[in-house]
Amino acid sequence: AATAAVPPGDAVAASGVALAARRAAKRGIAFRRCPRAEALDAPITCGKVSVPLDYARPRGKHIALTVSRIRATGPKARRQGALIYNPGGPGASGMAFPEYAAEGAFHRLAAAYDFVGYAPRGVGRSAPLSCQRPSAYAKAPTSSPPHPTAAFKRRLVARARAYVRGCVRRAGRALAHFTTLNNARDLEVLRAALGQRRLTFVGASYGTYYGAVYATLFPGRVRRMVFDSVVNPAPWRIWYHDNLDQSVAFERRWRDWRRWVARHHTVYHLGSTEERVLASYEKARRRLGHKPAGGVIGTAQLQSAFLRTGYNDAYWDPAARALAAYLLGDPEPLIALAAPDPAQAADDENGNAVYTAVECNDAPWPRTWATWNRDNTALARRAPFETWDNVAMNLPCAFWPLKPGRPLDVGNLEAVGPRTARVAPPPVLLLSAERDAATPYAGAKELWHRLPGSSLVTERKAGTHGVWGGPNDCVNRHVDTYLLTGRTPGRAASCAPRPEPVPLPEPAPLPESGKQPAAIPGTP
Repeated sequence: AATAAVPPGDAVAASGVALAARRAAKRGIAFRRCPRAEALDAPITCGKVSVPLDYARPRGKHIALTVSRIRATGPKARRQGALIYNPGGPGASGMAFPEYAAEGAFHRLAAAYDFVGYAPRGVGRSAPLSCQRPSAYAKAPTSSPPHPTAAFKRRLVARARAYVRGCVRRAGRALAHFTTLNNARDLEVLRAALGQRRLTFVGASYGTYYGAVYATLFPGRVRRMVFDSVVNPAPWRIWYHDNLDQSVAFERRWRDWRRWVARHHTVYHLGSTEERVLASYEKARRRLGHKPAGGVIGTAQLQSAFLRTGYNDAYWDPAARALAAYLLGDPEPLIALAAPDPAQAADDENGNAVYTAVECNDAPWPRTWATWNRDNTALARRAPFETWDNVAMNLPCAFWPLKPGRPLDVGNLEAVGPRTARVAPPPVLLLSAERDAATPYAGAKELWHRLPGSSLVTERKAGTHGVWGGPNDCVNRHVDTYLLTGRTPGRAASCAPRPEPVPLPEPAPLPESGKQPAAIPGTP
């Protein structure tokens, strides 16, 4: 086993960050035309920033993080520097963020800020991490029973152990250095490389967690930060209990979808009550268990596709249409909705590898299968939809060979040293939907209490994961005002929910998944 991640507040790592940031500030980033692999067109440009693999050894091995940028469109006198974005994961890339500048919802911000995206360590072309062959990761069809048998559980354990062996074999000693602490430290080096005195940052989902860790480690470097769909940062919930909370929340959101389908029974004919809609889903699940649709859609692919209804209500109509068509004998809409995309297999496997390494390294997990089995068997009695899929994704952490880190006490500035304790970060803006399943609302309230002066904007009675830039103008106005002026709406503000989906006369194009990496069950 490699050594553990450097503990919070470690003076050696702190010195390493300072040295790496000074060097990055001198070197800057040479932005040029983006490589073809990034699929980003001019005027977006790309570059790289060098960061230590191990901040306790800043003169040792370095890795290069890929960075993308589009310049602000407004007059120079009104420009406010770089706005850095991370979409979550762990394991998601923000390289496409500069493309947002062309969309109407971001027009005012794109005039004032350079939009900067990047791929965190291990992601994409930033020293990519892998734990198994992409073809093996994307294998289909596969099974996903809500109440697995003892034999199925034994296979889960065997697969988790094999996955861990693959991570160790492929990554070696570098595996220990994929952590939230290092993601926050990399963000500090990126800030310096961009020539920014202080950081302006928007993080979604997991990006809210390592953004909050950054604000605790480097409070004097914070300019403005927006945290969209907030992970519960309480140290005792990272990450095992956050996953249990998430499974409960997805069950509630799954009922929201079934109730909506039942209200539109005359359109979909899947049942006039949520129980009858569930019966229709279970009928399809049983049928797919006997004969996978198109040879690739088994019960696991069905569950993964319908999990998206919990992330983004733009999936509500496409999912209902696909289920109705399948039960009437037409599997094509379901295949289109749920089939794995071979072209995405490498990216999906990479995202999953980074997710696993970061979460397993970050914090202690139960080390005995008996604990996992007891907790999740009990949980599945009241929340069967996502519970065992969450277990399947996170179970490698039970067998992780590296000593886990200790989660930072976010917001406790004394935890990172007496000098830092005298500096408080400026107000930050938190966004959360009340019925978000991936990052339950309690997490936003937890961070709100931990960051004095923070402002919480709540989208009431809504559940789409990731609220910034969507159809809720109230939320978008609060974000624009804060990022452009620094003003928050006070300690708390509420926005009415976005309009509920309506059945469409024709199938709409499928939206981008609200999950990063797309369609992978697990924590945000």
